[in-house]
Amino acid sequence: MSAAEHDNRIGLFGATSYVVGNIIGSGIFVSPSGILRRTNSVGLSLIIWVVSGLITVLGAFCYIELGTAIRESGADFAYICYVKWYPIAFAFMWVNVILTYPASAAVGIETFGEYVLTALEPIVCIEATNRAIAKKLFAFAMILLLTMTNLLSLKRYASRLQILFTAAKVLAMIIIIVTGFYYLAFRGGSSNFSNLMDHSKYSPGDLTLAVYGGLWAYGGYNVLNFGIEEIKNPRRTVPLAFLIGLALVTLLYLTINVAYFAVLSQDEMLDSETIAVAQQFATKALGNFAYAYPAIIGIVLCGTTNSAIFSSSRYMFAAARRGHLPSSVAILNIDTDSPRVAVVAFSLLTMAMSFIGDIEQLINYVISLSWFQTCFTLAALIWIRFKHIPVHEKALTFNLAIPFLYLLVSIMLVAVPIYQRPVETAIGVGLLLSGFMVYYALLKTRMTPQFLRNLNESSTEACQKFFLGVPQLSTGSSAEVRQRKNTVVDNTSNVSIKEQKF
Repeated sequence: MSAAEHDNRIGLFGATSYVVGNIIGSGIFVSPSGILRRTNSVGLSLIIWVVSGLITVLGAFCYIELGTAIRESGADFAYICYVKWYPIAFAFMWVNVILTYPASAAVGIETFGEYVLTALEPIVCIEATNRAIAKKLFAFAMILLLTMTNLLSLKRYASRLQILFTAAKVLAMIIIIVTGFYYLAFRGGSSNFSNLMDHSKYSPGDLTLAVYGGLWAYGGYNVLNFGIEEIKNPRRTVPLAFLIGLALVTLLYLTINVAYFAVLSQDEMLDSETIAVAQQFATKALGNFAYAYPAIIGIVLCGTTNSAIFSSSRYMFAAARRGHLPSSVAILNIDTDSPRVAVVAFSLLTMAMSFIGDIEQLINYVISLSWFQTCFTLAALIWIRFKHIPVHEKALTFNLAIPFLYLLVSIMLVAVPIYQRPVETAIGVGLLLSGFMVYYALLKTRMTPQFLRNLNESSTEACQKFFLGVPQLSTGSSAEVRQRKNTVVDNTSNVSIKEQKF
């Protein structure tokens, strides 16, 4: 089989679908009411959505430069490691792997189960005592099916499935937009736009929190950085996918908010705190079709979960490849280039996290840490530029003012939760400090107990056989892995395992 036939990397279309599909999640169906509550006017809330999009574009330029300069999967972890800030990289990785990423995905699959049950209510009667079990079964069925897909070739299966999910998301939004503009043109829906800026709130605190909500809805745009080694021609694909994806999402977000306001009054929007705005919209404007909308939201959540499996598994793979996680997690399948152990490990962590009571409260503990991590990533980029640290020869570079400006925004967004939720933020910082303790206890001192070393080696050998893969214990790219395949013997148990620190 030729190299071209065995290339599992994705091109522009697949990459763009990941960007769009990862950004569009439940945020756009929930955030509009929160932003309106902070701004108190239609006009100012629409301005916040535009400003949030522009800030996200600033971040996109930073991650385009990082992705084309440092061609290692793992996103922020890889970039912080590149400047040798290993304790910081490990501490954030520790929190992300054990809590942030699986908890966020657990919320997604639990919400999926709830929406599926809501969609089935008109045709299936499920007793209240069995509802919790049914919700869990639907949630697990979804993530297990997506996990199986991600064990196969990214190009042939997972990315094509992501394209379908993204198309479904865009279609769901177009239904809302077309309906809203119909109301605007023919059903007197322009009343909310007569005094756009009346009663606007301009206090710095309210505006900051409104932007915070907007940026949350735009979050996940840097999904390609997590698996940059699996992208064809990153210098061309990454910037085009980022910019096309963000332009499309910003247009959709702005027009869907206009559609919301064409159908729902401000009071109705503000009453949507516990009910997604999209469901409120569907109930009022779509009649009987509103019963189908929970199923559509379920499909949206499938796409978000598929993206989470892609990004989080590559993040774990990158950490294991550097010896920051057990070496079994760094195993790459010989035929598909899929980090199968990392994919399975993330899915199991997500399912385990779903049994914890208040998952969203756990996420509140670490919500500011993601922006804190972004601050260090941007500092690493600025450090690389000032120190002239060698990067990929085909890297794209932008004006240095861009990372400085985005760093300033990120610092402000770190400060918001400290002021709003000091206790939760303190707990998050405590978790981060525990990561430093683990790093210095096990990795920095090289004093890992022998039984952990033995367990690491035996589990890696077992996973090699079960997942038909080879551990990648260096920073070699997927292309280099493919070049080494001819040297791999059929009996994977004979492949040597480099001793790891963990």
